[in-house]
Amino acid sequence: MRRAGRRGRQPQEGSPMENGVGQEPGTPESPTAEGIPAPRPPRARPRLVFHTQLAHGSPTGRIEGFTNVKELYAKIAEVFSISPTEILFCTLNTHKVDMQKLLGGQIGLEDFIFAHVRGETKEVEVTKTEDALGLTITDNGAGYAFIKRIKEGSIINRIQTVCVGDSIEAINDHTIVGCRHYEVARMLRELPRAQPFTLRLVQPKKAF
Repeated sequence: MRRAGRRGRQPQEGSPMENGVGQEPGTPESPTAEGIPAPRPPRARPRLVFHTQLAHGSPTGRIEGFTNVKELYAKIAEVFSISPTEILFCTLNTHKVDMQKLLGGQIGLEDFIFAHVRGETKEVEVTKTEDALGLTITDNGAGYAFIKRIKEGSIINRIQTVCVGDSIEAINDHTIVGCRHYEVARMLRELPRAQPFTLRLVQPKKAF
């Protein structure tokens, strides 16, 4: 994961601002006793600090120092005193379950991170009357697969309790926590037709 997009670039070499101290362009550097310019000190990397909230409502926290999704979840969990396994997925700049705003591989410095955590668990029985269930599945990169899209008019679309953003926790009591999205999609695709099966889902926690 890149920790910052273009807005998080460091100043280019030769910029008048060095380590927070202004220097007029063209100002000669102080020479050493031998008349040779002294080497510049190593440039300090700026601290990249991001703001975060729990999507169902919380105070604003500040996180920094992560390089991948698991580290990000651990930082968020530490701020809000929860377990990292409580986090289903994150969206950028909206607290809504908006799959167009899912946190991907790039975060800009102005992006606000909303963490969607585990809410109620529900079980639904599904009968596969067609080859395709009408689900698009993705995963959060940290062990949870969840529903990204539901095709209109599909088998799943006719089950009103199944929603976009629901995490798929088990298929027929077989846990799939830790599986990637393509593995879960394959399991669902290989289920026999006309035979009912059970999905155990976890929906994101909602605001009161």
